[in-house]
Amino acid sequence: MSSIDIKNTSGEKVGTAELAEGVFSIEPNVHVMHTVVRSQLAAARQGTHSTKTRGMVSGGGRKPWRQKGTGHARQGTIRAPQWRGGGVVFGPHPRSYAFKVNKKEVKLAMRSALSAKLADGELTVVDDFNFEKPSTKEALKTLKALGIDGRVTIVLSGNDINSYLSFRNIPEVRTIDATEINTYDFIDNTALVVTTAALKRIEEVLA
Repeated sequence: MSSIDIKNTSGEKVGTAELAEGVFSIEPNVHVMHTVVRSQLAAARQGTHSTKTRGMVSGGGRKPWRQKGTGHARQGTIRAPQWRGGGVVFGPHPRSYAFKVNKKEVKLAMRSALSAKLADGELTVVDDFNFEKPSTKEALKTLKALGIDGRVTIVLSGNDINSYLSFRNIPEVRTIDATEINTYDFIDNTALVVTTAALKRIEEVLA
């Protein structure tokens, strides 16, 4: 069974956490991770783009000139696609980009992401942040003590409002609750920080 050091906000080791083999020690499935992340990004698209076809644009009610004898190519309306101000052919219309991914694949992708993070040394477990009140200054000091910089995802658990408010103003730091875990947030960073309470919740869900 794999294990990882538990640190406090000063960056000191205060214990060791035993990690579930089936969650943190599997062979990462890159294909499934790619599929799940692509699904998440596709579902986040608004899909509100729209264009007008020749039947939607205004004007063009009559034939611009007679069918034969003018020397011009025949035309039925000045709102055909080849005319300025005409309709658009095969243009985008509002639609959903979402596609279905099996629940087992979603969980496998998260296990793969966590296993990869642990193997790359980008996973940090913190006992608790224990902010008495919201403080961005204290949050920055904590990240520095933990030796973390760059893009960071912090997974919290429970109603930890002070921690959320402390980290939210720091650029490139994203905080999520343990109930919101997903593959994209696990891998879209250079460091993943998890509290012990959140770690327990993650293992309950993915084990």
